[in-house]
Amino acid sequence: MRRITGALAGSLLLLGFCSLACADEPSRVIRVVVWDEQQPAQKQAYENFLGNAIADYLRTRPGLEVSSVRLDDPEQGLSKSILDTCDVLVWWGHVRQREIKRETGQQLVERIKQGKLSLIALHSAHWSIPFIEAMNERAIADALASLTSEERLRTRVEAISPEQYSQPKRDDPLTPSHEKIVQPDGSIVLKVKLPNCCFPAYRGDGKPSHVRTLLVDHPIAKGVPSAFDIPHTEMYDEPFHVPAPDEVIFEERWDAGERFRSGSVWKIGRGRLFYFRPGHETFDVFKQPETLQILENAVRWLGKMTPDPQRQ
Repeated sequence: MRRITGALAGSLLLLGFCSLACADEPSRVIRVVVWDEQQPAQKQAYENFLGNAIADYLRTRPGLEVSSVRLDDPEQGLSKSILDTCDVLVWWGHVRQREIKRETGQQLVERIKQGKLSLIALHSAHWSIPFIEAMNERAIADALASLTSEERLRTRVEAISPEQYSQPKRDDPLTPSHEKIVQPDGSIVLKVKLPNCCFPAYRGDGKPSHVRTLLVDHPIAKGVPSAFDIPHTEMYDEPFHVPAPDEVIFEERWDAGERFRSGSVWKIGRGRLFYFRPGHETFDVFKQPETLQILENAVRWLGKMTPDPQRQ
């Protein structure tokens, strides 16, 4: 009995040393870049622009290394040197979406696909070039996944783009969608109607929304109430023309009956994208504790998925 007790005590002592060693090991710093086009209207709610306000908050949180860039910076704030030292890119875009080249969005999506970068798209960034290109990538991947592995070998994808920045009507067919056409020679044409990345109705009157946490155990929902209100925000109404998300963490509703999937995650290759809907630059949505907690949670969860910078 004494021998068993001694062995157990030795094991517990070893576990204690391991715990101390793990506790002393420094945790990995997550590198965050907040990108903002900085439209002047932001000054109605944010003294030093919305992106800077988010970055200032994140800088107060331990384990985060945060920088803030803007559209008018050299290389539109998206130089290789900046992106090479970025784990999570937080994106605010609105009235200047067209100024970002499609090639830039595709390069960002390629980093996401490789698992080198995660993207958080905020509010009107649903029509940002990186979000659109990521949704296009996912739509094509979903369409190909509907085929067998043998069929994919003889398939040609024909991507059909929507009219850019054209809001869908309430009764428009949902996008994305796809159609498989078998040719006489046995080859397959997969026609993919790419997502519009918008919705049929919005209202900028600043009326409150009511947010419900659907996935209370999700890391992005950590410390967030199961239900809370946003006193002043813009309204978006479903259906949102995007591929089906892998996870819908938050839902928003308004007193007039509208609803929206307001916090959704998609896998894009080896990486992930989180879209968080609340906002409009003239409302102080990102001074609210709940929304800032969600952003911090998303940054931490997504940042842990990118490779350690020492291995890059």
